Amino acid sequence: MSKTDWPLYEVFIRSRAGLSHRHAGSVHAADDQMALDHARDVYTRRSEGVSIWVVKSTDIVASDPAESTAFFEPAADKIYRHPTFYDVPEGVDNL
Repeated sequence: MSKTDWPLYEVFIRSRAGLSHRHAGSVHAADDQMALDHARDVYTRRSEGVSIWVVKSTDIVASDPAESTAFFEPAADKIYRHPTFYDVPEGVDNL
C-alpha cells in the first residue's frame, strides 16, 4: 500500500476530563495505531488533549443536511422532552 492509498481518519480530541470530544481534523494513515500517532503529533503538540479518538472516514454515517426537516420532525411532536414546563429556581444560573 503506497502512502497515497492510506485511508482517511477523522480525529476527535477531548481537551479536558469531563468535556466532550470535538472534531479536530483529519489524517491519512496506514493503520489505526499510525492514525493515533499522527493525530497526537499533529493535533496535540502543546498537550491540548487528554483523549484522542480516530475513526476511518468510511465508517462514519451521517444524516443528510438537505433532509434535516424530515429527519428531525418527529422530535417536534414530543414537547415533553423540552424543559419549557419547568420553573428555574432563583439563583440557579446553569441548568
